[in-house]
Amino acid sequence: MTHWTVIFQDAPEMTKIRADKARRDAHIAYVRGRPGLQIGGTLALCPQQDFPGAIWTVEAETRAEVERLVLKDPYYVPSLRRYSIDIQGQTSVVQGMLA
Repeated sequence: MTHWTVIFQDAPEMTKIRADKARRDAHIAYVRGRPGLQIGGTLALCPQQDFPGAIWTVEAETRAEVERLVLKDPYYVPSLRRYSIDIQGQTSVVQGMLA
């Protein structure tokens, strides 16, 4: 099994998505229902800052499997969230902003 790191970079408007309790509950249930997805949590550069992103560690056979996890996550909004997927120890392939 390959280990992957997913780094999310969020637009400021993601705070509205994170504030939606139903969507947050769906995201938490989604993450907990996937044993290969070991969520690392939110990213913040300093205390009390809005979260500019998040990080996941994932066990999966292929990059395509990891990307499917990202795209099906209730927190994934293409216009508000960019991501990169790295095989641990290798250079990233970055997904651009979708408008």
